Amino acid sequence: MHKIKTLILASLMALPLVAKADGIASLKKFYDETHSMSANFYQVVTDKRGKKIQEVYGEMQLKRPNKFRWDYNKPFEQQIISDGKQVWLYDTELAQVSVRELSKALGSSPAALLAGDDNLDKNFKLMNAPRKDGLDWVSTNPKDSDSGFNKISLAFKGDVLQEMDMIDSFGHQTKIVFSNIVHNPVIEAKTFLFKPPKGVDVVGE
Repeated sequence: MHKIKTLILASLMALPLVAKADGIASLKKFYDETHSMSANFYQVVTDKRGKKIQEVYGEMQLKRPNKFRWDYNKPFEQQIISDGKQVWLYDTELAQVSVRELSKALGSSPAALLAGDDNLDKNFKLMNAPRKDGLDWVSTNPKDSDSGFNKISLAFKGDVLQEMDMIDSFGHQTKIVFSNIVHNPVIEAKTFLFKPPKGVDVVGE
């Protein structure tokens, strides 16, 4: 009987340790220890009624601060590239390139969460979210009402980024699941350079 009570007490004492999920701590550790990253991703967008309106696969790379590259490969091709000064969006189907200054394009955007500097509290309100699907979640709501996103959440497992979940001002939900993650790879500088192909329209600032 004494042994049973001891086991129960030990279990109860262990509960706070198990439940001590901290997405904010995982996010800050990600910032402190991640200087570059590469991964495959799966992205699905649903409307406010839960109907799937987009599904796409691709690869992403980032190098802090403010350099990133997202290559959407199928079912349509698109590239979003930041060289640290400008952000280029190239739609191969439309044969069109949009370009914006980084300071205006980044701000409180999801890209700022991954590739931006470590001044999170300036642009985002951080709050731990309930643990879900075995992952530690952190809510990072943009402080800028013009960011286009009402809510952005990130999920970590063992301090490794697993998912991003975003709800925009139209009520659309975008879920990005990362795989084949490489932590702090060596990425060549030319990866984040973009030169518009001949014959495409360039619009922007």
